[in-house]
Amino acid sequence: MNILVEHDGQVTTVTLNRPEKLNSLNRQLLVSIGTAFEEIRDREQTRCVLLTGAGKAFAAGADIAELATIGSDQATEISLLGKKAFNAIEQFRCPVIAAVNGFALGGGCELALACDFIIASDRAKFGLPEVNLGVVPGFGGMQRLAVRVGAAMAKELIYTGKIVEAEEAARVGLANRVFSGDDLLGECKKMAAQISSVGPGAVASAKRSLADYTGCLVGSDDVKDSEEFGRLFGVAEQQEGMRAFMEKRKPNF
Repeated sequence: MNILVEHDGQVTTVTLNRPEKLNSLNRQLLVSIGTAFEEIRDREQTRCVLLTGAGKAFAAGADIAELATIGSDQATEISLLGKKAFNAIEQFRCPVIAAVNGFALGGGCELALACDFIIASDRAKFGLPEVNLGVVPGFGGMQRLAVRVGAAMAKELIYTGKIVEAEEAARVGLANRVFSGDDLLGECKKMAAQISSVGPGAVASAKRSLADYTGCLVGSDDVKDSEEFGRLFGVAEQQEGMRAFMEKRKPNF
């Protein structure tokens, strides 16, 4: 199974389970993420969700081998599929904590950004390096990053494709807290237990109000950024970027 779901009283843990592929986000995994959160939504006991990855990665990004073979229309379709799954997390009825245990790059970073807050292992690395592939983040991550760290810092990270260590991620506001890898899940469970101990209706109301306050509109049905993502596929820049990635060399743009 590419998703594992474990219930422990009022806390539910969702684990991406493609460790051999560093939990890279292919179509099947994106669908499974959305399905998992739809099923958890109906479990009244759940008051907080932890989202993490099996192995040494949270999610190392989209599945480039899959993306390298598709054209514009299919890329737009995958973008909309990812946005649907990530919107289900952002709009989930109770808080979702990203327990980032390792790489959270590209689509993996976008997935973490869809959660209410991010708790990182000291081994975690974050970034939206899509420009190195000749494309842009396609799952709503650009807007979410700007809301979280401010427009100027978001532009710096997106335009350069820079990858940052956990401590720097915390410094700029991308991650909330950093713990040792051995302590990460235990500390996240403590936070989840604290959230679960207070009024669930109040927490849900606060989540809705904060979503309105931040003006995070990525949960809407607007497809403009998905179409922009798709437009970049099938052109020379994207083909060279993804070919270079798979050949483990620097692209020649």
